[in-house]
Amino acid sequence: MTSDGQPTAVDDASETSRPKRTSERRAQTRPLVLPETMTVQYLSEVLNQNPIDVIKQLMRNGIMASMNQVVDYQVATLVSTALGIRTSMAEAPTAAKEPLTKVAEGQDDADMVVRPPVVTVLGHVDHGKTSLLDSIKNSQVADREIGGITQHIGAYQVESDGNPITFLDTPGHAAFTAIRARGARVTDIAVLVVAADDGIMPQTMEAINHAKAAEVPIVVAINKMDLPGADPERVKRQLSEQELLVEDWGGDVISVDVSAKTGDGIDSLLENLLLVAEIGELKANPNRSAEGVVIEAKLDRKRGPSTTILVQEGTLNVGDFIVAGGAFGRVKAMTNDQGKAVQSVPPGCPAEILGFGSVPEAGDRLSVANSEREARGRAERGSKASSQSTQGRALTLEEVVNQVDTDEVKELNLVVKADVQGSVEAVRGALEKLVDEDATVRVLHAGSGAVTESDILLASASEAIVISFSIGSEPSAERLADRMGVEIRHYNIIYQLIDDVEKALHGMLDPVYTEVIVGRAEVREIFEGRRGTQIAGCRVSEGRMVRNADVRVMRDGQAIEDSTISSLRHFRDEVNEMNAGTECGVILQGFNEYQEGDILEVHRQERGRR
Repeated sequence: MTSDGQPTAVDDASETSRPKRTSERRAQTRPLVLPETMTVQYLSEVLNQNPIDVIKQLMRNGIMASMNQVVDYQVATLVSTALGIRTSMAEAPTAAKEPLTKVAEGQDDADMVVRPPVVTVLGHVDHGKTSLLDSIKNSQVADREIGGITQHIGAYQVESDGNPITFLDTPGHAAFTAIRARGARVTDIAVLVVAADDGIMPQTMEAINHAKAAEVPIVVAINKMDLPGADPERVKRQLSEQELLVEDWGGDVISVDVSAKTGDGIDSLLENLLLVAEIGELKANPNRSAEGVVIEAKLDRKRGPSTTILVQEGTLNVGDFIVAGGAFGRVKAMTNDQGKAVQSVPPGCPAEILGFGSVPEAGDRLSVANSEREARGRAERGSKASSQSTQGRALTLEEVVNQVDTDEVKELNLVVKADVQGSVEAVRGALEKLVDEDATVRVLHAGSGAVTESDILLASASEAIVISFSIGSEPSAERLADRMGVEIRHYNIIYQLIDDVEKALHGMLDPVYTEVIVGRAEVREIFEGRRGTQIAGCRVSEGRMVRNADVRVMRDGQAIEDSTISSLRHFRDEVNEMNAGTECGVILQGFNEYQEGDILEVHRQERGRR
């Protein structure tokens, strides 16, 4: 090839030699594994082809691309097929779901050293999570929190008898699960904080279920033992009802009585955490390139993107080229949890780093690249993969049928929400009795009230389906479910609910039509119309109102009436639809019992997934 990129006689000769190379490829015993997305340069290197030839092949298929342009696997196969090269697409990384104790392939046991355990603190709001951590590290973090409630994720490291322990202080189990939903296995141990005077609360049960779903050991800290109303035995009894049997009651769950206020029991808690860590044999190799996870990230107006990371393998050094999702850069500076500048961060340790060119997302995997060019290329692939990863990630009930037929499903994960606790118990009990020779039902969480974002995050992280019985979903939860590909199934008849799940387990579920929310409007005023008809003066909050559409009247999160919009008016004009942000008058067929604050939900039925 000439200096201006034109082919020479040598290149022509290479064309004649290509059949031999192609025949050799055809003889390969295994297909060549390609990632979901890649640059043209990377594709040419993997295929052992001249980049110009790859670009030419793409042009023959009507695709104009440069060497640095990112193409997907389907486009790449156009080139590989033309060359007679068999390929397959690399599976999505699943290492994040494996325990961090597992030795990486090709590593010698001699390279592995004991690393600090990573502990996440979970529990009900105001049960003393941050105060407990504050007592542990003997600082005043709790005093600095807005309104006394943790508003961010913090990563801290403390020592007990010379052994470091890394703590993650979260705003709650939702943040903990949000990171896990992005594929990051972060926590080794979950500390469940329960106030001795309050006992188990609704958010406590959610935290328990989220920790169980993450399959991490749970250590219970019964806090506020200094209060007169403290009753640890009541807490232990309530824990047993949640299938957490503490050692005092003959179980294997460690529980420690503590007081964040006085410091009593803190040393015992730390000793037990180190014991659990020792049993888990938590090890990592500090002598390799760093790998980790983004805990939180923000844009600092003065310093640029500021990222809190947790190193899980290897050692991160100042000057390393780094990639996390679609963000890349070079480490300019690092500080530990005490704000001191450090030059390196070993496995199991947190740090705040500067150097990313853009803000990564919490849960993104962090890795080190050999050069800026490599970092940029991996970030480009990561950006596209990230945008596609949330689409269709979770299962639908119809997909369960297919997987049961192929022997892939052993456990059907469900999140169950119902209108009242009695319904919750009835639905959960009926579902857990369903057993098939090939698959069983596992209820990850069951509670009363509308479907929330926390439910969606748990379902996404655990590849679960959300079952809603006689209750709706919060609008924000609906939007998050659509974004994360989580199916919500709404039922009003328990027999239909049980029948659908049972049919799915037996691989016999028929296609169904599911409900899609078209728009919502809030009733602001009520007017009297002709012949005793009431007109609801509404403001459309999202989507659109459509004349003659099916509509549901929601009051305090519960459906009170199903009807149709018989009349839709803008001032005095009859209209067919009204969009979000506008005001309109609504008359429903056969309904005249509006109250201010009612929500009108326009919905339609669609086949398949939500």
